[in-house]
Amino acid sequence: MKIKIKNLETLIDIKFKNVSLLENSMIHKSFDRHNNNEKLEFLGDRVLGLIISKKLLEVYPDEKEGIIDKKFANLVNKKACAKIALNLNLKKFMTLGDSYKGLNRSDDKILSDCLEALIGAIFLDSGLNVSEKFILKYWNEYLKKSELTLIDPKTKLQEYSLKTFKKLPLYKIQKQSGPQHSPIFKVQVTIQDSGIFAATGSSKKNAEQNAAKKLITELKI
Repeated sequence: MKIKIKNLETLIDIKFKNVSLLENSMIHKSFDRHNNNEKLEFLGDRVLGLIISKKLLEVYPDEKEGIIDKKFANLVNKKACAKIALNLNLKKFMTLGDSYKGLNRSDDKILSDCLEALIGAIFLDSGLNVSEKFILKYWNEYLKKSELTLIDPKTKLQEYSLKTFKKLPLYKIQKQSGPQHSPIFKVQVTIQDSGIFAATGSSKKNAEQNAAKKLITELKI
């Protein structure tokens, strides 16, 4: 156990003052119902949320809250945390009960919870600055990818209309033409106090997206 924990310290490049915190962060409840990583995971989840929220506000100072919230959700969900846990190979440092020793790539929750418990342990042992360095080091790749996360025009228009007028945009099919195997739809959209904006598409959904794009361009949102 001691060798395993020392190897983990080397891997994350953090020397613990209270090694029992690090040991605890790797213990799953299937091994010990009372002495496990659940409380550290609870704490680590909050620390992760705080650091990622702060970083997103720094990276996207002019972005709308709704978009930042979507980027945040993509960065801190179980799937993202499990990927990072896999990259760190945390599985080999974990202490699991017999029923969980067949841990595989599908066990996202266990890996994700373990990573969050590790963050909680780092926070209690070394404070917020060290926790922030750890998180930004391993989330850096995903933060860069978050720049590519775009909201489609229809969703963007819906968010704007709900926030501003408490009403959904109204879509209406103006026309359907072309052969049955390759139809062309013409759809119009309007929100409160706007004109009617229409666009075509190869499906109703595509036409709605194109019409919404015209309207948000006109509104400069």
